[in-house]
Amino acid sequence: MTTPHQRTALHTGGCQCGAVRFALYAEPDNVSICHCRMCQKASGNFFGAFGGVRLGDFAWTRGAPKAFRSSKVVARDFCAECGTPLAFRYVDKDRISIAIGALDHPERAKVELQLGIESRIAGFETLHTLPAKKTSDWLKADRAADLVSRQHPDRDS
Repeated sequence: MTTPHQRTALHTGGCQCGAVRFALYAEPDNVSICHCRMCQKASGNFFGAFGGVRLGDFAWTRGAPKAFRSSKVVARDFCAECGTPLAFRYVDKDRISIAIGALDHPERAKVELQLGIESRIAGFETLHTLPAKKTSDWLKADRAADLVSRQHPDRDS
């Protein structure tokens, strides 16, 4: 029998502090953003962004997340050390949906669908029209020096 670590991961990811890491051995499908209130609360943001795989195509490769049962049928996995949201799963299904922002290369996940639009926050549709600046354009150099990242790099180490 092949263990997950003997397979080649197509995607890897993890939490902000590096305590929890994971691997996907298949391309995530149903990549979507969900505007429902549970996803807004769980992500602390406008929406949650997820892509799913079968549990057999997924492995936690470092550490183990904590889980919060946000409803009778849903568990949300997160890092107990830094609080990073990592996954969404129906407890009665053979699938897990990974938080797109937790992937090492989130740009490779192409969003296909918006869900829960009844809770979409007003103004979401026009966010792309707002003025845009690079971090270096608005963050003063002396402040930037104080913001040395403690974030785990986007790779296993």
